Amino acid sequence: MSDPRPALPELARFNQHFAQRIVPLWQGPGWNAEMALPYEALDAEHRPLPVQRYRAMACARQLYLFSSRIEQPGAAQRAAALFRSLQKHFHDAEHGGWFYSIDAAGKPLDRRKDLYTHAFIVFACAHYWGKSGDSLVESTLNAALEVIAEQFARDDGLYEASLAEDWGDLASGPLQNPQMHLAEAFLQVLAVRDDAAVRQALLQLCEALQAHFIEPQHGLMLEKPRGAVDNWFEPGHQFEWFYLLDTSPLLRGTALHSSIGRAFTFAEQCGVKDSAVLAMLDAQGNVLDATQRIWAQAEYLRALALRPGNEATLRRQLQALQTRFLHEAGWHECRDGEGAVSRHDMPSTTPYHLATCLEGLLGAG
Repeated sequence: MSDPRPALPELARFNQHFAQRIVPLWQGPGWNAEMALPYEALDAEHRPLPVQRYRAMACARQLYLFSSRIEQPGAAQRAAALFRSLQKHFHDAEHGGWFYSIDAAGKPLDRRKDLYTHAFIVFACAHYWGKSGDSLVESTLNAALEVIAEQFARDDGLYEASLAEDWGDLASGPLQNPQMHLAEAFLQVLAVRDDAAVRQALLQLCEALQAHFIEPQHGLMLEKPRGAVDNWFEPGHQFEWFYLLDTSPLLRGTALHSSIGRAFTFAEQCGVKDSAVLAMLDAQGNVLDATQRIWAQAEYLRALALRPGNEATLRRQLQALQTRFLHEAGWHECRDGEGAVSRHDMPSTTPYHLATCLEGLLGAG
């Protein structure tokens, strides 16, 4: 039986809004042609916010966006320009790896090397290489994987969150979010090539996360290692993890998959109120931050699509996304706990979440 979801009118409206209202922002006012980089954010009138920095992670997310399922005119040329800019502006020729950010003039600003950035470079380059077959893209992908294995990897199977420009230890320790996006990046590599080293690294990472980050009672993925002071969980990340694990034949059935399956239920019960995904809760389910963020709504949507018998909830959440977050000029990034719009800028990084959500809902590769 064919999947009925692509025929949902709510999904069709979301897809149309993304293609006609959101992506063009980053082809026009959101694009700095002189730097060949996306501005960090636009205001509600589509004006770039004053430039303080450009981040390598934002460049990589937009590289993914313009090499993904969208069929906008000029998308392939934009992806090629973004890949060139990633190398030109952010690569550290002396120490290897990529700087976190550059300033408005294109000079390195935050020179640290962080796992979050490098994970997105792997993710975007793997995806782009799968589409383009460009050998230079693959060599960049291989270089990023090598840096992660040689510099960020720890003996316990986890990865340091941040290192100095010269790879010196900053005592950052591991944090959940960079590990998750590294898992996402590893999965994207395996989607485009058979890679035994990446497969093994992914399995070891998931085992280490189960051992060090999972709260045992509800299976929650905590934001810091278990036992850390003032720890918390984010419902959006439980849903994001569920999608990554449940759609992977390699990871489905692992201990981590089982834990996150339980976490989904708890996060949905405690962290979704009146169709709004709340930002932060403690491990007992008490709300710490009731902010509603569009990325968390998107992650809940694509995870819901994998849960049988959720058609009515899926449609209700699509309607909530449309009415609360999408508007004629683009989208609202955040609403506060009372439902009032609390951020009026539109960051260049958010379309990545909307694109991956649509790919999950539409079954696109």
